[in-house]
Amino acid sequence: MIKYLLEKEFKQLLRNPMLPRILLVFPCIILLVLPWAANFEIKNMNLSVVDNDRSPYSTRLVQKVGASEYFHLVDVSNSYQEAMQCIEKGDADLILEIPPHFERDLLKTGVAKVLVSANTVNGTKGTLGSSYLSNIVNAYATEIRASHSGSISPSPVINIDTQGRFNPYLDYKVFMVPALMAQLLMMLCGFLPALNIVSEKEFGTIEQINVTPVSKFTFILVKLIPYWIAGILILTIGIILAWLVYGLVPAGHLWLLYFFALLFIIVISGMGLVVSNYSQTMQQAMFVMFFFVIIIMLMSGLFTPINSMPEWAQTITIANPLKYFIQVTRMVYLKGSGFSDLIMQFIALFLMAIALNGWAVFSYKKNS
Repeated sequence: MIKYLLEKEFKQLLRNPMLPRILLVFPCIILLVLPWAANFEIKNMNLSVVDNDRSPYSTRLVQKVGASEYFHLVDVSNSYQEAMQCIEKGDADLILEIPPHFERDLLKTGVAKVLVSANTVNGTKGTLGSSYLSNIVNAYATEIRASHSGSISPSPVINIDTQGRFNPYLDYKVFMVPALMAQLLMMLCGFLPALNIVSEKEFGTIEQINVTPVSKFTFILVKLIPYWIAGILILTIGIILAWLVYGLVPAGHLWLLYFFALLFIIVISGMGLVVSNYSQTMQQAMFVMFFFVIIIMLMSGLFTPINSMPEWAQTITIANPLKYFIQVTRMVYLKGSGFSDLIMQFIALFLMAIALNGWAVFSYKKNS
């Protein structure tokens, strides 16, 4: 029975002259145009500090940086490697490392160094963060010169070395392309299943299914499988285009990207079926899906960092599946993260998949 129902779904999908073209052309347009046109603004950044000197001068520098409105001091680590773990997990955006003998060098020679290491997966955010932090350190050096005028020779100078991690050339297209792949899957694998059942309601063909002995679970599964396959095809096209056009290949395992993509497709297609179950016309389904998709997209971190949002908005994003999959694509592509780094995203998407697809099955009204 499932075989014949799947055959019907694929024939119905391919019979529409527009859908196969959309599945091929839409990914190309999104990935070839949007990365060049998209732009965004940076507001807040999380900072991890490594104070290897632990002197009064280094403590004052940490306090000055922590008091800045541009940074949130989220961690004071014992080593640079420990601070890098915060970067890897996404808990920090920048590292300020103060070397040993910072105070001694500053007072005796008038020259001291600090290291600013920025997560430049988001090149704009990394550049601005490094610039802001450099300005604060330079202002601190100016304060020391003013307070010790004439007593320190030569005048204190703090040299700053900066590093860009994960995106060393600060190319924002590298930051956008993995996220746009996630957006593609949401648009196509969310809208198309929503319109599928509603179109059968309008044409009356769904009544023929309702009187068959097919269970609700089987019916929903058959409706979703073609779009799961289409989603994997779209992701493959996106990966190929990212490699050919931008020279971007995943730093992590490709199978991990496909695994989370399939999980995300299950989530978003389940949402589309829930919408279709409560819609009577295609126009109604399109408006409802458009309403949810716009909110999900704008609150996913695609353009605006979630840390820059108000706290109430950050709370809402907990239920945003696109947020978690964008985090996965960027972490796998740019950081080379493994499954152990993505446990939180897996749990969130897995629970959403169960909830939305369970809702889709139970909300579908089928006559016995």
